[in-house]
Amino acid sequence: MKGFKAVFKREMYAFFASPVFYVVGTIFLILSGYFFYTSTAYFSLISFQAAQNPYAGQQVNLNEMVVKPLFDDLSIILLLIVPLLTMRLLAEEKKNGTIELLLTYPVRELAVLLGKYLATLLVIVLLLAFTAVNIFVISRFGVVDWGPVLSGYSGMVLMAAGFVSLGLFTSALTQNQIVAAILGFGALLMFWIIGWIGSVSGPGIGQVVNYLSMLEHLEPFTKGVLDSRDIMYYFNFSLFFIFLTLRYLDSQKIRG
Repeated sequence: MKGFKAVFKREMYAFFASPVFYVVGTIFLILSGYFFYTSTAYFSLISFQAAQNPYAGQQVNLNEMVVKPLFDDLSIILLLIVPLLTMRLLAEEKKNGTIELLLTYPVRELAVLLGKYLATLLVIVLLLAFTAVNIFVISRFGVVDWGPVLSGYSGMVLMAAGFVSLGLFTSALTQNQIVAAILGFGALLMFWIIGWIGSVSGPGIGQVVNYLSMLEHLEPFTKGVLDSRDIMYYFNFSLFFIFLTLRYLDSQKIRG
């Protein structure tokens, strides 16, 4: 796709040249390391107690007590930091007046959006890759079931892809990066907690909100289950918000 490579390289350079990325990345790694340490410390305590009770020792599982909580914690951290990474994608272009220039180049709008989208997603995947070091470390001291680990990271990448697509859309709505970050976080939080309504609503509404809930679709991945319905949910979620962003930019260009 013409222009995609140039936009992708430009965005990657912008990320690694920005102090915001290093601040956000550092916070991400510190928080993920802290949560991993607390889960590991708790697992060590329970293992020590279980060593004195053979029956209790059979209930101790490294994946359930360390790996799965790690993915749950990472998902919450991503909910907080992804809006900070996506807020500048289009808002900065609009503020600097370069969005019109960028879209009038002999480059398709879709190539511009995909370049920004995939560059951001790659940055998040790199941050997630650093957290895998923790699991490799504990695998030296215990038995890790790598199936749920691989499926868990697959779920995290798919969820991050959905987060970035929504963040890209909210960044297109305003030229203020702070407003874009707040809109992005609020929208992501809505899709995060919407499943809670299902417990107090009727069967029909409950089924709908449970399907819309990002948390409901992440849970199977952390348990080692790869369900095509969950994969398609994240794929369609990302595709929908990229499409909305594309249509919004088209409408802005027509108004201009």
